[in-house]
Amino acid sequence: MSTEWVLAAVPTYGPWLVALVTFLSCLALPVPASIVMLVAGGFAAAGDLALWQVAAAALAGAVLGDQTGFWVARLGGRPLVERLAPEGPRAVAIDRARAQLAARGIAAVFLTRWLVSPLGPYANFVTGAAGYPWVPFTAAGIAGEAVWVGLYVGAGYAFGDDLEAAAAMAGSGLGLLATGTVTLGLGWWLLGLARQNGQG
Repeated sequence: MSTEWVLAAVPTYGPWLVALVTFLSCLALPVPASIVMLVAGGFAAAGDLALWQVAAAALAGAVLGDQTGFWVARLGGRPLVERLAPEGPRAVAIDRARAQLAARGIAAVFLTRWLVSPLGPYANFVTGAAGYPWVPFTAAGIAGEAVWVGLYVGAGYAFGDDLEAAAAMAGSGLGLLATGTVTLGLGWWLLGLARQNGQG
């Protein structure tokens, strides 16, 4: 599936194509999901597509992809995950996803949807195989995918046919959100320390 064909097909197939691409991207398949969302947002700005349909399709595809990866790994267990990525870049990505989950717990699911999105599909596999609870995984996944979709579809809509500017805006938005997330996390940690000291 070439990038050129996918982008040319966006105005024809609209939300259905957007949903398919985000679904496949969440299964670690090499499709240009972020670019497709930017382009679809641009077509929505031009009136060729409905913005709410593009955003809903992108979110639905991403969430369905997350769930598919999670449940395939839950049913297949760690041996299946190891067979999916015995060595090379995929194995490295799985190790990095494991490290994220070990360091941050279920919050890593939220962060790997948008802040470190290349690890997202592998975090799905790892959480499923490791037996993480489904409800927290789903809640964190939907929240993270909403951020990812909102940034890229929103940037495409805001900048119309200026794809380079839209990509730059999405990148800046990711940076701002990352800073805000770190700040909130640090504040929460400091509040916890203050409470512990007050009780000590």
